[in-house]
Amino acid sequence: MMRIVAVTTCPTGIAHTYMAAEAIKIAAEKRSFEVKVETQGAIEPENVLTAEDVLNADVVIIAAGKAVNKDRFVGKRLYEVDVSKALKDADSVIESALKDAKVYEDSKVVQPSAEASDGKKGNKNYASEIYKHLMTGVSFMIPVVVAGGILLAISFIWGLNSADTHSSAYNPIAAALNSIGGGDGALGLMVPVLAAGISFSISGRIGITAGLMSGWIAKGIGAGFLGGMIGGFVAGYLTLLLIKWIKLPKSIESIGAVLIIPVLSVGISGLIMTFVIGTPIAGLMNILADWLNSLGTSNKILLGVITGSMMAFDMGGPLNKSIFAFSMIAFASGNYVPFAAVMAGGVTPPLALALSTVLFKNKYTREERELGKSAWILGASNITEGAIPFAVADPFRVIPCIMVASSVSSTLSLIFNVACRVPHGGLWATLIPNTFEHPLFWILGILCGTVVGAVLLGFVKKTAVQTV
Repeated sequence: MMRIVAVTTCPTGIAHTYMAAEAIKIAAEKRSFEVKVETQGAIEPENVLTAEDVLNADVVIIAAGKAVNKDRFVGKRLYEVDVSKALKDADSVIESALKDAKVYEDSKVVQPSAEASDGKKGNKNYASEIYKHLMTGVSFMIPVVVAGGILLAISFIWGLNSADTHSSAYNPIAAALNSIGGGDGALGLMVPVLAAGISFSISGRIGITAGLMSGWIAKGIGAGFLGGMIGGFVAGYLTLLLIKWIKLPKSIESIGAVLIIPVLSVGISGLIMTFVIGTPIAGLMNILADWLNSLGTSNKILLGVITGSMMAFDMGGPLNKSIFAFSMIAFASGNYVPFAAVMAGGVTPPLALALSTVLFKNKYTREERELGKSAWILGASNITEGAIPFAVADPFRVIPCIMVASSVSSTLSLIFNVACRVPHGGLWATLIPNTFEHPLFWILGILCGTVVGAVLLGFVKKTAVQTV
């Protein structure tokens, strides 16, 4: 019997991780293969592969949206794919793995031969690795952003000026929470942690220090989120080069890891950030911030359509994370309007599908109507991935409809000039006082997008074949 083991993980370690694991299990079991899937979620790995599992496996599949340690798979036939591909088409992933998996021999990234057979696809692989490093950095950053943002939001319960010692609304607990969560606390660590995660993904633990320092410099000189991203890549690849170039005798090899490489990588990357990269990026950030602050209604409509479409198109995938990163650039500079639009676009797809399963029951199977019940909660929690099962089953009808729905929600959020000081939370974030500007208008925009999406889905979807 063919034995397959797999590892699934995504940048947030939430929905994609587990949905991809389930898809791989179903596809393997249809072929009567023996399968075990390790999920590397947000808290800790589950169903961890043992040494015996790996030893007995015929093929190892890694479906990941961020870097995965592959040391335990040396000598095994290994196939790597993006987690969203495994989620949407696990059957073809297993077929490709059986045909194209290559023996993993060392720390060099193994690419499937099917994707590296020509120059264009080789470039695609390189771009894929860049994206994976970036998503690893994002996965490092998200818990910092969420924890800091929520604590900051809680401090606003006492009032927006509750941390100001000169204000009549001053409260010491609020001030402490504001300090812990705000720009001088957790949110202030957002850029350094992002850069450290990117550098770690490229060069391992030895690159963390240089990444942290590059991100810290980017924050200090005003290069912000974009500067941290670039600094993380500079630190990571510089550290990787130093590892390859600096060869010491075995007897003193440890000195290189704890002294020579860290000092050189931190020093050189820090100087590059300070004198070469940082200032131009800081200038670009200022231009971007000025543009966002000066958006007129027509520009807001265009930005809203782009934001909503990107949030809905791949439901937590590369485009979704890209527009999230764009909004965090503005968020870090104190402009909270773009993120409100991003979150509106992320909330809407599952809600639109949930409402559609209620209004147009004959267009959905019994199983889809059951999924619709959970989609209410997922949508309200800003987990766009709740729309994926519907999109996988009927992509050419579902995806355009939810893109329109999210575009409506995001555009109205921008037109209403809604601002959100909490970088996650979905509809639940509106329950925290003072975190939103114009929260009722934000909810109204989401309701409009949800209704538009639900009705469109009802028109375009075919009557479902019901199973007993």
